[in-house]
Amino acid sequence: MRIDLHTHSTASDGTDTPDELVAAARAAGLDVVALTDHDTVAGHAAAAAALPAGLTLVTGAEISCRLDGVSLHMLGYLFDPTEPELARERDLLRDDRVPRAKGIVTKLQEMGVPITWERVRELAAGSVGRPHVAAAMVEAGVIPDIPAAFTAQWIGDGGVAWVDKHELDAFDAIRLIHNAGGVAVFAHPLAEQRGRCVPDGAIVRLAEAGLDGVEVNHMDHNADAHARLLGLAGDLGLLTTGSSDYHGARKAVALGEFTTPPEVYAELLTRAKGAAPLVG
Repeated sequence: MRIDLHTHSTASDGTDTPDELVAAARAAGLDVVALTDHDTVAGHAAAAAALPAGLTLVTGAEISCRLDGVSLHMLGYLFDPTEPELARERDLLRDDRVPRAKGIVTKLQEMGVPITWERVRELAAGSVGRPHVAAAMVEAGVIPDIPAAFTAQWIGDGGVAWVDKHELDAFDAIRLIHNAGGVAVFAHPLAEQRGRCVPDGAIVRLAEAGLDGVEVNHMDHNADAHARLLGLAGDLGLLTTGSSDYHGARKAVALGEFTTPPEVYAELLTRAKGAAPLVG
């Protein structure tokens, strides 16, 4: 089985619509794909309706969190999307994206960057985020590509045009995901090029609070990070997942470039109580 447990569609900051994404996943030879848009489940229905034969869809979301002043992402899998407390928190996280993005655009305009809020909103077919601001900057010829925006010079964490956002406490995220019957996996925990990462001790604390797993096989983890995470996960009894974190044309990584072992996926399904995978 080829299993990719972290992808994004136009419901958040990917460039493939949900139906295009599941078609591309099957064309890439995947057997299982998880749709984990940022703080939303808005793409699930369209992905399920277009699910091709032979592909299994795992529903989920990537939840914006904070721990000890550091931003991080928690992947929630197979939770009940109607559970009210988690749904309310997702709404808060999603709704905060608009004023935050507007604030970033304003700061960039004050720096002389020739972009507009209207254009950023047009580029965001779904939930607006920093990648849409970055895309507008590329379009305006300010930077060569989207990754160039995510630096201290521009809109990277703590950068010149950075604007804080609402984020869920990481321990609360684990609790809410579990209360909704889901499985909680820490996304790309050692992706240091993205900004500050929490120390190993924080992962230990999250594991003690019920964290189910860590995303190990990821394009933003070098060999040292990969080995360090594997060792830590082994010591803590955490599941070790892998995935492309596919965003369509916004990133060079391909669907299925990094995958999850079948035995880890099987254990994830055993733990999930809120929803079942959808089979095409």
